Amino acid sequence: MTDAIQIERERGLLTLRLNRPDKKNALTRAMYSQLGDALRQADADPEVNAILLTGSSECFTAGNDIADFLQEPPSSLDSPVFRFMLALLECRKPVVAAVAGAAVGIGTTLLLHCDLVYVSRDARLRMPFVNLGLCPEFGSSLILPRLLGHAKAAELLLLGEGFNGEQAAAWGIASEALGSGEEALARAREMALRFESLPPDAVRISKQLMKALDREPLRKAIEEEGALFIQRLRSPEAVAALSGFINKR
Repeated sequence: MTDAIQIERERGLLTLRLNRPDKKNALTRAMYSQLGDALRQADADPEVNAILLTGSSECFTAGNDIADFLQEPPSSLDSPVFRFMLALLECRKPVVAAVAGAAVGIGTTLLLHCDLVYVSRDARLRMPFVNLGLCPEFGSSLILPRLLGHAKAAELLLLGEGFNGEQAAAWGIASEALGSGEEALARAREMALRFESLPPDAVRISKQLMKALDREPLRKAIEEEGALFIQRLRSPEAVAALSGFINKR
C-alpha cells in the first residue's frame, strides 16, 4: 500500500484519501487497484458502516495521470480503472464524497455513483473527454442526460464545459455546496458518521432499492463506454490530444 491512497478508520467510518499533492491527486493504475480493493474489503467488513472518499481541502483529483495512462493504457474491462468502477457501482455500503478544488474527468463521473456528495462552492468540475479525443465513461452518458436533460448534458460532455460546486448542488450532482474545502470535508465526515447510529441492514436494503432500477442499464453503459474508450485511446485524435497535453505540461 503506497501513501498515494491513505486509508483511515474512525469507528465505523472508513476514509479513502487521495494523497498525491504534487500531481494534483492524479490517479494511476496502482491507485485504482488500491481503491477497488479497499472498496470491496470495506463492503465485506461488517464493522464498516460508511465509506468517505476525499482528496485534500484544496484538490479532489485532476483525473487520470495521463503519462501513466499512456504508458500502459487499459486494454480490457478487467483493467484496474474498470475494476474500480465496478467496485464503486456494486458497493452496498453508503459512499460519501468530499470535493474541493479540481475534480476532472473521472473525478467528476465517480461522484455520480456516490450516495452523498459535499463540495466547496468554488470546486471546479469538468469532463473533458471529447476535448482529449476520447468519449464519456463511468455511465456518464446515461446518467447525465437523465439528470440534466440532453441539452445541458451535451454542454458538459460534448463541449467539456466546466462548472462549479454551487452548480453541481443546484443540478443534483452534489448534495450541498459549502463555503470552503475544509467545510466540505467536515460536513461529509459529519454526515458519513451518522450512518453509525442507523440500522445497517435497513441502510443497505434502502440503497439497494434506490439503485435497483438502473443497476443493469448502468453496468451495460459502463461496459459499452469502456470498450469504446479503449478504442478511442488508440485513435489518431486521442494520441495527438493526449501527447499535446503532456508536452504542454
